Amino acid sequence: MLSSIVLLLSSSAWAQDRDPWFATDKYLHFSVSAGIASAGYGAAALVTDSPRKRVYSSWVLGLTAGLSREIWKLAVHDDPSYRDLTWDIVGTATGTVLTYLFDRLVVEHFVARERCP
Repeated sequence: MLSSIVLLLSSSAWAQDRDPWFATDKYLHFSVSAGIASAGYGAAALVTDSPRKRVYSSWVLGLTAGLSREIWKLAVHDDPSYRDLTWDIVGTATGTVLTYLFDRLVVEHFVARERCP
């Protein structure tokens, strides 16, 4: 019994992770999602002054892209990855937060300076 458990745990199937947490495709999921989310925030800034609406737009655009990709992989290849989706979420959050902070700390500072005589 013990030998069966040892063999099971040491099998090559467990040793080879086909979808590792840290791989080139995970970096791409993270960075593309961050870029899409930042673009969503920037695009929303062109049509609204509300930071809340900008953040919502950023989240919706970033997560829609990530979810759409995984749904497509499920439909076409039958191999969606919750790890890819996790990196999409982390990238979307990072892009949203960094763009929001840039907007609030840098852009607002210069806009306030222009208003002062």
